[in-house]
Amino acid sequence: MASAPLSPISPTASLADDDVCYTRDMQVSFVKSQAEADNIRSFYFKPAGEFRYTAGQFIELTIPHDKPDSRGTRRWFTLSSSPSQDLLSITTKLNPEGSSFKRALQALEPGAELTMTGPMGDFVLPKLTQTPLIFVAGGIGITPFHSMFQWLADTGEQRPIKFIHAVSSEQEIIFQDTYEKAGIHATIIVKRPSAAWGGERGELNAEMIMGLEAPSDDTLVYVSGPEGLVESLQTALKNAGLKKHQLVGDFFPGYDKI
Repeated sequence: MASAPLSPISPTASLADDDVCYTRDMQVSFVKSQAEADNIRSFYFKPAGEFRYTAGQFIELTIPHDKPDSRGTRRWFTLSSSPSQDLLSITTKLNPEGSSFKRALQALEPGAELTMTGPMGDFVLPKLTQTPLIFVAGGIGITPFHSMFQWLADTGEQRPIKFIHAVSSEQEIIFQDTYEKAGIHATIIVKRPSAAWGGERGELNAEMIMGLEAPSDDTLVYVSGPEGLVESLQTALKNAGLKKHQLVGDFFPGYDKI
């Protein structure tokens, strides 16, 4: 997936008391990668020691490589894996004109040793399991939600979640098995659909989000995706009547659209 999520977070969305948030560097070894779509791939890593994190958090990965471009050798990624899994994973969009970092990532050989920071961020599930949640993912912004969905599926915990995933095309619809296993129905919106697409079409907007159900005063709306999309949706949602504390944002610099 993506680059650094910087999150203005609701105080009601916080880590469990026994969870650890630390940023010391750790060695990880590359294990494998797998395609999620033609232009989306997940990369799996084995940590050298204990690595505790909360679903939805992010890390910084360092890949030394020859002739790095102006974006350098380090990049932020949300973990798309769940704390219930043995391996750590990131999921990212790729393109032929990508950065030197992305090319180095794709060229990794199994066993390659890399440096990863510990987990950071509080774009995580709220402590109260009964809190109504609306999750909104723009494109690759699905990665923190996938981490949460996988954790819910593995633990059997139930949450009242409505989920919207907005993508450019049907080919970018990923991770369906995971949210279905978690018992979560997705409303998928395709920006440029094929003639065969029978679901929602067009641009994601606040009206679509508010139309899922009338949010109560304790509903939290989590929005994850490109920076401009998250900021515009949060502004529109506040204008539609949501309070600032109800909005939880996780945005990805470097992505200007879904």
